Amino acid sequence: MSTTPNLVVESSKGRQTLTTSTADLNLRLSELLRRKHLPLNTRCGQRSLCDGCVVELTHGKVVHTATGETVEAPRTIRGCEYRLAIDGEVEVRIPPRSLLAYEPQVVSDFKTKVPHAHDPLWQQIPIPAGGLGAIHRRRPVRVAPAVGRARPPGAPSFATLEYHGDHWLVTGISPQPDPHPLGIAIDIGTTTVAILVTDLRDGKVLGGAANFNKQMHLGDDVLTRINLCSTDPTMTKHLQELIVKDTLAPLITEALAKAGAAPGNIRCMTIAANTTMLHLFAGVDPSSIGVAPFTPTFLEHRIISSADLPFPEPISRSPFTIHLLPGAAAYVGADLTAGAFATGLVYDEGPALLVDVGTNGEIVLKRGDKLYGCATAAGPAFEGAGLTNGVRAADGAISHIDITGNPLTVKLDKIGKSTPIGLCGTAYVDFLAVGRESGLLNNRGRIEKDAVTDKDGRIIPWKEYGLAFRVAYGQGKTDIVIAETDIANLLQAKGAIAAGILILMERIGLTPAQIKTLYLAGGFGLHLDRAHAIRCGLLPGFTPEQIEVVGNTSLAGAYLALLDCGALDEIARAGSKMEVIELNQDPRFEYRYIEQLSLPD
Repeated sequence: MSTTPNLVVESSKGRQTLTTSTADLNLRLSELLRRKHLPLNTRCGQRSLCDGCVVELTHGKVVHTATGETVEAPRTIRGCEYRLAIDGEVEVRIPPRSLLAYEPQVVSDFKTKVPHAHDPLWQQIPIPAGGLGAIHRRRPVRVAPAVGRARPPGAPSFATLEYHGDHWLVTGISPQPDPHPLGIAIDIGTTTVAILVTDLRDGKVLGGAANFNKQMHLGDDVLTRINLCSTDPTMTKHLQELIVKDTLAPLITEALAKAGAAPGNIRCMTIAANTTMLHLFAGVDPSSIGVAPFTPTFLEHRIISSADLPFPEPISRSPFTIHLLPGAAAYVGADLTAGAFATGLVYDEGPALLVDVGTNGEIVLKRGDKLYGCATAAGPAFEGAGLTNGVRAADGAISHIDITGNPLTVKLDKIGKSTPIGLCGTAYVDFLAVGRESGLLNNRGRIEKDAVTDKDGRIIPWKEYGLAFRVAYGQGKTDIVIAETDIANLLQAKGAIAAGILILMERIGLTPAQIKTLYLAGGFGLHLDRAHAIRCGLLPGFTPEQIEVVGNTSLAGAYLALLDCGALDEIARAGSKMEVIELNQDPRFEYRYIEQLSLPD
């Protein structure tokens, strides 16, 4: 008789029976399922702080890893809290929102507002009659030791140049120019990653790909990942492998296939990301970013070789140069400096704002010839993390909500055609705005049951605390709801971003009405209802006419830097001259934050 139980899993991938070993009995369900290629949304780093990994125990029993308590079906449990019992078959159902297998809606679209030259970081030029020493560029030209300085009669006639910031380096000579040199621009986000493959000869985009950042398995936000590295020295390397080998390598392979090209054609790569993501990509311990005075190991433009990274075959077969774009501070990274350049903010007469509504709520203000930047810890609520039925933008996600009353009437927009699986961030912003406008919510975000006519019974008691509003039904007629606890989390995220915007403007002596353009960046901003963002107080005091949606400006900056070394110089200049405002040191921030925790009247 077997001493280890079978694990039967029902999910959107179908019904599967997984065999287990004795060693598997020591693993949490979330870890066991990840090893069986059914990863759950362990958004909080398996710390029991969210409901991302909730599964339904439909048969058998499991053991709580911390208390040793055995529980039996039927039961809803967190996969990170339980392991299999010693014997007896176990069956679980994974709700679609808990399975980290749906396709994300990652934005690789962007709008650039700056002209750029075609002067790529990797290029080939004819060798002049005077030899390699006669090559002239805006920066000094040096010759690698392995490359001869002279041009003897009959020698190859093309030189390969690579940009190194303060100089160009001649790295090779050849009789003919490379027929198909490729460059790759990358945006590494905390949640998602997007890449573009380009022809370095003319800048044409040949293919792209996007997906989740596989580091998500170990935590939704940068602080969780920093803490992992500070408590376990092996985690830096592990997180590097998750981004390089498990995330980027498959994306590069996918994008190259679309471009009809091979890894051996890659010559150069640029990466824009927040400061923590760049450290983890480079295999540098980010622990110093997590404690005051929040000092990164590097912020400057950094060049590394792909040979020094854990890329698998066949990408590792032909090494290429990777440029990490420069940032401004620990929490005002290269993604923001790249965006400030790509949107034209650095040249905008202003006053102008760049706002990227994400986990960090990054903000840049331009006034005159000065740049000011700050970041506010909004948390991942607008990405659906920690919310009862929150999901990232994907097939089946409810993307927009409209509520009118009385009586209460609800209209929904959904991504794709599948059964609803939950709500993404744009829908939550809608709910805060129209919920307040319809009378469903009071200014503290509480559900006003007696103030509206609810003929469909959408307002329901929720678990041990408060009320919830049923938005829709999911698979098996399960409730998809927004609970009052969710609203509290959303107000905290909204309040942090709004307070950051207001404090930054106040420090410079500006009001929202004086801002000529608010550039709204990121995938979240691309699909956000601007009027609702204003109405709920996320963008307090602005008008829709002031807001310009600009898409993935981090990827835009990486793309421009790849094709124009002057753009990389300008991004570095923006980072070096930006005055970074530490909001936690401003005594007014807490006041503004508390003030913004309510919904406007």
